[in-house]
Amino acid sequence: MRLLVLNWFDRAHPLAGGAEVFLHEIFGRLARAGNEVTLLCCPFRGGSRDAELDGIHVRRRGDFWTFQVQAPLIYWREFARQPFDLVVDFTNKVPFAAPWWSRRPVVAVAHHLFGRTIFAETTPLPALYVYALERLLPALYRQTPFVAVSESTRRDLIRRGIDSAIIEVIHNGVDTERFTPQPAAREERPTILCLGRVRRYKQLDVLLRALHRLAVDMSDVQLWIAGDGRDLPRLRRLAIDLGLGDRVTFFGRVSESDKIELLRRATLLAQPSSKEGWGLTVLEANACGTPAVASAVPGLRESVRDGVTGLLAPSGDVGAWVGQLRRLLTDRTLHARLAAAGRPWAEQFSWEAAAAAMTTLCRDTVAESR
Repeated sequence: MRLLVLNWFDRAHPLAGGAEVFLHEIFGRLARAGNEVTLLCCPFRGGSRDAELDGIHVRRRGDFWTFQVQAPLIYWREFARQPFDLVVDFTNKVPFAAPWWSRRPVVAVAHHLFGRTIFAETTPLPALYVYALERLLPALYRQTPFVAVSESTRRDLIRRGIDSAIIEVIHNGVDTERFTPQPAAREERPTILCLGRVRRYKQLDVLLRALHRLAVDMSDVQLWIAGDGRDLPRLRRLAIDLGLGDRVTFFGRVSESDKIELLRRATLLAQPSSKEGWGLTVLEANACGTPAVASAVPGLRESVRDGVTGLLAPSGDVGAWVGQLRRLLTDRTLHARLAAAGRPWAEQFSWEAAAAAMTTLCRDTVAESR
């Protein structure tokens, strides 16, 4: 098959996140299996116009702020005459509405939907634009097959009016050969790790306020924040205001190997986000033998098995977060039980199975369009 994938970023982009991991892990495998995969995405400073990543032909065009509007124009100028069999439209951030302008059949991929959380993330006008487009998904995509990365995202799509019969859930996978436990690497100090994009809806301020309370009687507790994003300056100021300067380490964006090292060393992973499509870092932590404390919100309620592989806390409730973090940081028996159960749980999710499911869906969609 010849596939054209539309997404705002490729995995090399400084703002790349979980959706880009999903894209490259799955479509990289499709490319290595003999399919021709081209990714159209927006450029970034220092990135070449054309690149080859994971067997995918990456074409960086347009610009960040107007990429959604430019995408159909770029398609008609550069790609419409190429013999693609299928267009794969990643609807993250702002949907491309590819069924309205593509000459080829389309499969849409939804990582997660913002809903009202977008208003906490950006200024009112862009937020309203994203919110309105998500409400228009049934009109924009009509009978287009959808991939959801979790049952939570599937339910969100159904609530927006997408027919349940055309939604297939394809979960994220975990590379359990790279993400492995290393008990000897574990920090002696109680260490909380937060990993990923630093955005307002991730609610890292809740984590900082919880750490402030924990520090009253846990003199050696520390927090590592690994990731970059627009909310980072605010969080640095908050850490100083709370007197946490010597307890919080901001690593910035880290490499894959450094991420694995941090996951092995941390006592637990914290995911205080107000919403997630799935929670890939939770499974990566579990594969490393590290349990998680996460918000009891869509997506994370699926990736965290409460009381089995991790603990859930009400979103935004600092007091409840203090309690759950304290339990897992101080109760060694509980920690050992959750850590032991996490690895088998993570092993149930493979990128190979996800790629096989995506291949079948793409082939069926192409066949039905002929």
